[in-house]
Amino acid sequence: MPDTDRPSGTDHQGGDGRDALRADCGSCFALCCVALTLTRSADFAVNKAAGTPCRNLREDFRCGIHSRLRTEGFPGCTVYDCFGAGQKVSVEIFGGRDWRAAPETAQQMFEVFPVVRQLHELLWYLTEAATLAPARSLRGEILRTLEATEALTRLDAAALAELDVAAHRGEVAVLLGRVSELVRATAPSRKKRSHRGGDLMGARLRKADLRGADLRGAYLIAADLGGADLRLADLIGADFRDADLSGADLTGALFLTQAQVNAARGSGTTRLPASLGRPAHWTA
Repeated sequence: MPDTDRPSGTDHQGGDGRDALRADCGSCFALCCVALTLTRSADFAVNKAAGTPCRNLREDFRCGIHSRLRTEGFPGCTVYDCFGAGQKVSVEIFGGRDWRAAPETAQQMFEVFPVVRQLHELLWYLTEAATLAPARSLRGEILRTLEATEALTRLDAAALAELDVAAHRGEVAVLLGRVSELVRATAPSRKKRSHRGGDLMGARLRKADLRGADLRGAYLIAADLGGADLRLADLIGADFRDADLSGADLTGALFLTQAQVNAARGSGTTRLPASLGRPAHWTA
């Protein structure tokens, strides 16, 4: 998928303690191009089974069409973010032994990669949660959960392959929900909308006041959010594929990820959290 040391042509700003949770494709054995299943769709031009290398993968673990992914029918590759799991699995867990040179590692490596990816995503959210002043009453619990999640990423490959990561995600989700409630309560909007898991596909929300809204898991595919105010909105798991964020204000939005931003359309006037980069495919 991404062929450089930063995902999808974005310009990241560091300093938020999450550098290890950003993809370093040059230190990865292209695990996202092999371990994952691809389904032919608007996102991927082909079907590909998990464990089978993408047809565009070169011998040096780089993408042969990286600069043309969108025009060649693979926009989904420019959206994907492993949260740094690729280099964690390749370099730390498997000690730099790649699946081509050491084929006996391949199956386990491909099984471990999505597990670590999920754990790193949780670390992204928890690291953010620990910085949120309105949730300071939960800071001790957040830090303990953060440490426990980090400890799971240090398990060996066999233990990671057997880990019930869904159960851990469920526990973390409850804590993040409590954090969200405390933070969103500080939003100035009089009516804090709840669209958790809602179907907002194609919704006309231009210039909507969504400060403090609960949009967790909402389907915002192709929604018009131009000029919308999404400060302090909970966006964890929200689907922004092809949503128009031109001129929208997402500074201070809760639990937003680079993958969500990459999936959307935006402009030079879209305001993003400092931790996220502006995708190369957005308009100036």
